[in-house]
Amino acid sequence: MTKTSLLIAASACAALLAPVAQAAPLTVTLTNIEAQTGEIRLGVFDAEGYETGTAASGANVAANAETVSVTIEGLAPGQYGIKLYHDVNGDGEMNTNPFGMPIEPFAFSNNAKGRFGPAKWDAARFDVTEDGAAQTIAIN
Repeated sequence: MTKTSLLIAASACAALLAPVAQAAPLTVTLTNIEAQTGEIRLGVFDAEGYETGTAASGANVAANAETVSVTIEGLAPGQYGIKLYHDVNGDGEMNTNPFGMPIEPFAFSNNAKGRFGPAKWDAARFDVTEDGAAQTIAIN
């Protein structure tokens, strides 16, 4: 075995012994659901995904009560933001008016508000620790 091969093998073994961040649960409680029809579609995003629309995880939750909850498992500890909308008519899309303004309820983590678009990352971000996290979001 060459010296380089030995170093690579040793590095690989060290990586296996390094502590691994535990997957953490995120419990999301959604309140203020006016119409108990359709689904609430939510995405959980890291900083980059929040801007690009690429979710790290997500869930579809039946909107069958004024308050519903979902637990999302397997998130690595870090900072996340949630974007969600209530698909009242169940067509799988966030419906808008002719000017592009949403006509179905929507919300963001930390109950952050957007101006002329989604809430900004700094307003919506929250920490998920190794113990997990919880968010309560009132749907507009």
